[in-house]
Amino acid sequence: MQSEKNTQPKEKKKSLSAFSILFIILALLWIISKLLSGHSFTPVTLPENSEVVSTVISPSLSNLVMAPFKSFQNSINIAVFILVLGGFINVAMKTNSLEAGISALVQKLKGKELVLIPLLMFLFSIGGTVYGMAEETIAFYILITATLVAAGFDTLIAVGVILLGAGAGVLGSTVNPFATGVAGDALKGVGYNPNQGTIITVGTVLWLSTLAFCIWYVMRYAKKIRKDKTLTLLSQQEQTEMNLYFNKENTEHLSFGRREKNILILFAFTFIVMIISLIPWSEFNITVFNGWTSFLTGSNFGDWTFGDLAMWFLLMSVVIGVVARMSEKDIIDNFIAGACDILSVVLIIVVARSISVLMGETHLDLFILDKAQSLLTGLSPVIFVPVAYLIYLGLSFLIPSTSALAFVSIPILGPLTAKLGMDPNIMIMIFVAGSGLVNLITPTSGVVMGGLQLSKVNYSTWLKFMGRPIAVILIMNIVILTVSMMVLTS
Repeated sequence: MQSEKNTQPKEKKKSLSAFSILFIILALLWIISKLLSGHSFTPVTLPENSEVVSTVISPSLSNLVMAPFKSFQNSINIAVFILVLGGFINVAMKTNSLEAGISALVQKLKGKELVLIPLLMFLFSIGGTVYGMAEETIAFYILITATLVAAGFDTLIAVGVILLGAGAGVLGSTVNPFATGVAGDALKGVGYNPNQGTIITVGTVLWLSTLAFCIWYVMRYAKKIRKDKTLTLLSQQEQTEMNLYFNKENTEHLSFGRREKNILILFAFTFIVMIISLIPWSEFNITVFNGWTSFLTGSNFGDWTFGDLAMWFLLMSVVIGVVARMSEKDIIDNFIAGACDILSVVLIIVVARSISVLMGETHLDLFILDKAQSLLTGLSPVIFVPVAYLIYLGLSFLIPSTSALAFVSIPILGPLTAKLGMDPNIMIMIFVAGSGLVNLITPTSGVVMGGLQLSKVNYSTWLKFMGRPIAVILIMNIVILTVSMMVLTS
């Protein structure tokens, strides 16, 4: 009887979906806003309409119900981009060129597959520190996951390579216009000129130290998995989905001739143009792309938005389909099927952003920020930096957008830092590092939840993987920022 009992299959452990987690958070914030309605804070002038607000507004049921729809209105550019991206990737996948190319790459790297991890993480981190590569990483998940699974790794490693690689760069932003750039402008708006030398120096230290640790951590896990597949953190269901979606067998027989190579060149060219078009060249006084690069969308490289990118990927979907000699019907059918496959990612990003919509309507974010300011007043640098960092961890959970968080917080906490005799430039880097750390794991980030969805990794598994590294990165950041503040304050 005992042996029979032991052979009974274990009940699968169920975890909440990304949608359930986000809707629960949205509902909880609605309740908190209800409970805090009427509570006052230091008056703040809203930039969009110059209205002065000073109390938390009680949300109605309609605020909760309509938050996702309003988020969709605000997120239409990225929503269209991701849908078109899904269509583009599926058209390219149906040519079998990507699978053949991945197979050829893995065979060439036989025994040296680990080199892909630091190389890819470093490249993603450059995008993070230079232009805040976040939503743009969504474009790489399917390809990178397929490549690393073919190389003998699991989907968790693929997420780590992309999310930790780009995330380490964003956490240590140097010239990122959406983090240090917006924060610097916000500080300048209240009468304090940011010191770019200080920002870039501290940002570089944060970037490279965090990246080095993340590379070590991902490679350590990868080596363990390569040695013994049973040590994976993936659940049985996740492993089944990995094998179903990414573990393509018998790819050696796929043709890898001139046509396939041409398609791969076009595929790579599409992403190279995307990266070049998003780098803010004007911030570096580089004008080489002005004028002639605007012929396609009307915008120069460096000024492209998700709308420009969506049309670029749509155009290249057709080009790749034609080169692959697909019929008109096949191109359209494959494109639509790809858009359908990625629709869940679009909806996740929309729901995640609805949290910020609700916070903005109730002014709960401004209330929390005002209380944070009171908490920091009168602290010495040794205590000030860790407390400010922890405050930004909480604020970043509620406001995952770095540019939005910089806009509402730096005009308040920057001058406070200066009045206490400390360097407000370090406050900018506290904001960057704190928001960067949270955006590696927060469920309110569409980038995190969308990336996990594409790689078929549960959020609970990602949290398990990130438990220790988050603690280590937090300590490293606080030490670097505290030392920086003490040196520049003395």
